[in-house]
Amino acid sequence: MAEFLTTPLGVLLIAVVQVLLVVAFVMVSLLFLVYGDRKIWAAVQMRRGPNVVGPWGLLQTVADALKYVVKEIVIPSGADRTVFMLAPIISFVLALIAWAVIPFYDTWVLADLNVAILYVFAVSSLEVYGVIMGGWASNSKYPFLGSLRSAAQMISYEVSIGLIIIGVILSTGSMNFGAIVAAQDGNYGLFSWYWLPHFPMVFLFFISALAETNRPPFDLPEAESELVAGYQVEYSSTPFLLFMAGEYIAIFLMCALTSLLFFGGWLSPIPFIPDSPLWMVAKMAFFFFIFAMVKAIVPRFRYDQLMRIGWKVFLPLSLAWVVWVAFAARYEFFGGAYARWAVGG
Repeated sequence: MAEFLTTPLGVLLIAVVQVLLVVAFVMVSLLFLVYGDRKIWAAVQMRRGPNVVGPWGLLQTVADALKYVVKEIVIPSGADRTVFMLAPIISFVLALIAWAVIPFYDTWVLADLNVAILYVFAVSSLEVYGVIMGGWASNSKYPFLGSLRSAAQMISYEVSIGLIIIGVILSTGSMNFGAIVAAQDGNYGLFSWYWLPHFPMVFLFFISALAETNRPPFDLPEAESELVAGYQVEYSSTPFLLFMAGEYIAIFLMCALTSLLFFGGWLSPIPFIPDSPLWMVAKMAFFFFIFAMVKAIVPRFRYDQLMRIGWKVFLPLSLAWVVWVAFAARYEFFGGAYARWAVGG
């Protein structure tokens, strides 16, 4: 058996099994994320939320998914059928393949790329095409306007996300997620993580992640009261399910990036407690809880406010932060807190 696993077919089999494990983790997590999102929103509004299908309503998301799958797929008569069907598939697949470089523990990663951050940034940037294609192919003004707003919003906040990540790269000297986590492994537990030296950027990154994934209070592309549900208004059944699944997977990806870049990934917050992939999952769950709480308690922004914050506030601040981190890393300010590559991590 050991000899078989070293053959090309054996290597392919191992790769397929690893891919299926990651996909299974993401898809099972998706079921609980939707359930948790609805339960948290219900708790804030002092109501029960899903509580009928399955124990404590745990199978409500499964029932909703089955309902979408068995419904008839309706395609508008004037729509471009090929592009109309490709759009949700592209949104879903791109959100899923970004997980190929996300490590859950040391060496627990599908592809340990030296340019993992570039890969994630490239894939997440392409997700806007699914939205644009869906809005354009519907052959309707409302989804088309929604897709344009979404494209402008996602591109605007990708700029600030990229600059914030550059600050982390400057501190680490690497674009590999494993190296970034290793650089945060110090003697002071959670106080060795990047959230402390990069403290202001944690908030900017989180808010930019909300805008990048079309989450409230920046859900203008799909705001029911604004544009009749936006770019996906003509979609139903499985295509609509793929759009929504891709959106939640992208949200979970942002939770993973926040954990890896600023909060030590799988590292234990207390020095004498061992590191574990459970820490990584726990941190991702916590940040999703914050995502859900923001949805429940923060009112929606106007579109002009959204764009103004992105270009006139976040862009200058993140650009100034890159300059500061470059100087702090070069001259090893604060005992090398911004130059983990210089002090060995």
